[in-house]
Amino acid sequence: MKSKLFTLSGLLAAFAAMMMVSLPAHAEVSAETTYIFNTLSFLMHGFLVMWMAAGFAMLEGGLVRTKNTSMQMLKNIAIYSTAGIMYWAVGYNLMYDGVDGGFMGTFSVWSASDPSITEAGFVAGDSTYSAASDWFFQMVFVATAASIVSGTLAERIKLWPFMIFTVVLTAVIYPIQGSWQWGGGWLSEMGFSDFAGSTLVHSAGGWAALTGAIILGPRIGKYTKEGGVRPIPGANLPLATLGTFVLWLGWFGFNGGSQLAMGSAADVRDISTIYVNTNLAAAAGVVVTMIMTQLIYKKVDLTMALNGALAGLVAITAEPLAPSPMIAVIVGAVGGVLVVFAVPFFDKLKIDDVVGALSVHLVCGIWGTMAVPISNSGTSFMTQFVGVASIGAFVLITSAIFWLVLKFTMGIRVSQEEEMMGLDKAELGMEAYPEFGRGSQNV
Repeated sequence: MKSKLFTLSGLLAAFAAMMMVSLPAHAEVSAETTYIFNTLSFLMHGFLVMWMAAGFAMLEGGLVRTKNTSMQMLKNIAIYSTAGIMYWAVGYNLMYDGVDGGFMGTFSVWSASDPSITEAGFVAGDSTYSAASDWFFQMVFVATAASIVSGTLAERIKLWPFMIFTVVLTAVIYPIQGSWQWGGGWLSEMGFSDFAGSTLVHSAGGWAALTGAIILGPRIGKYTKEGGVRPIPGANLPLATLGTFVLWLGWFGFNGGSQLAMGSAADVRDISTIYVNTNLAAAAGVVVTMIMTQLIYKKVDLTMALNGALAGLVAITAEPLAPSPMIAVIVGAVGGVLVVFAVPFFDKLKIDDVVGALSVHLVCGIWGTMAVPISNSGTSFMTQFVGVASIGAFVLITSAIFWLVLKFTMGIRVSQEEEMMGLDKAELGMEAYPEFGRGSQNV
């Protein structure tokens, strides 16, 4: 038996030696292999970003009252579905087709074009990934921007006006401002940098949510006549916490996939760096908000800690690759500080934001974008400011126009009676927790 083992080990050693001799020390990766791994990156990171839709649904479902939970679940699955259809029908080509340093692409339906794949098999050419994989990865970002609006305007907006605005946002507003940078438009030519969308996705969604919140008005009873703020706690904080963890996980796809390649060792190294910086920024946001709320309010606020994680994630999204780990921690920590002060700031202005999305996505999106030159010498603070201001102005103006049109035509707010009843019963005719009975009628 022992001699057979020696014989077998000798054969394996000889085989390994032959393989080492027959293969070059630094074998080049073929164009087809690069194509496969780049495509895999888009698909793999894309379905992580798609999972963020579930995270938003759980977060919002946990931070609203029980009488509005079903409505938030419906809106989130409807947002994702609507975004996918509109980005195929209009959005993608408006964002990427023929921008050429300008202000938008073309109004046309997207269709896949893969010249590298022929009947004869793979042909090395200009394409380094599947066109459909790129469309899928870009599409899941659109739904994220619309989800920001959903959380801010929860508990008092009508379903169908909200869905109409979602169509406009995902088909027109988001793609046009996105084309300015990611589509090779005028901001890209200027040198503006937003790696994964602190401004193009998060603050864009935040600006749209801000205009909607101002025009829609606050929930009944949120603010007193004396200028006070009445807290309206969410119904399910465990669900909101789970939603935050799901979003945190999905963010690795959001930022990591924005490397836009996985066909080389250098790409994989950079994706790994992005993961580390993304995680550190989120962790710093949590720790800082815990410390800040303890110091200011004498108690740690769970919902603030959840938003602290998201604040760190949003802030690092504009540049998750270039920073050192220490800078990533600082960027995320500042995001956490900003959230602690931004939430009461919006309340002082009587702008009712149910889930704190304005503080997280708008404020920290701006901060993260302005912080890019700290670690990325390829841009400047002035260029970053121009990008933030121009996108903010565009989204503010266009969103306000569409919100006002909806308000003065079909109306955007439910009646006082329907709001007190809850949108689950008033708009959907069902409750998320029917066994609670009369308890779900409480304000």
